[in-house]
Amino acid sequence: MEISRKEVRRYLGYGIQDGDDAVNGLIEECIGELTKAATLKCISRTYPLELLPDGEINFTVFQTRSRNLSKNLADCSQVILFAATLGTGVDVLLHKYSKLQMSKAVIMQAAAAAMIEEFCDEENQKLKIEFEAQGLYLRPRFSPGYGDFALDCQRNITAVLETSKRVGIMLTDSLLMTPSKSVTAIMGVSEKPYRCEVKGCESCGKTDCAYRRN
Repeated sequence: MEISRKEVRRYLGYGIQDGDDAVNGLIEECIGELTKAATLKCISRTYPLELLPDGEINFTVFQTRSRNLSKNLADCSQVILFAATLGTGVDVLLHKYSKLQMSKAVIMQAAAAAMIEEFCDEENQKLKIEFEAQGLYLRPRFSPGYGDFALDCQRNITAVLETSKRVGIMLTDSLLMTPSKSVTAIMGVSEKPYRCEVKGCESCGKTDCAYRRN
């Protein structure tokens, strides 16, 4: 997996600017250490989907209400529940540098954020290929907390996917995931041949897209 240095710098607030030699050197160190520490795991399951009036959504295994997500899932008949994590080793690394070297801890956080997104993108690309072989098309990832999609749906997704047993993702009482560099998301599956960017809405220039997250 190739972690984008540009993405790491973006998380650090550099925008399109290059970092200086010291920062770029620390980025390389952090990526090297993260690659050794990470234990990449993911899980996904597919369920029938029913979109109801007033933003109500029936995922078969649970229900919620979200107008933003309903828009994203328009024309979909199935939904993929998805979860991924970098594992506990990354949390150990982040905690270590928060005590020893705060400047490196900040860069480590940014590199880990870029790493989990890249991992999700790669796994979603595999799903995209699998479903397109069946004449089906995926919508962009949509995670609890986006727009009006309630964060407490983390409970439903992690319970249905049995993430604590399958991939080691657990929730705190405040709905934070452990390991911290973990993602849960929903992806719609449609028969309409509308191909969305695997890397999601942030990387796509089509701002008038009907399925855009925001």
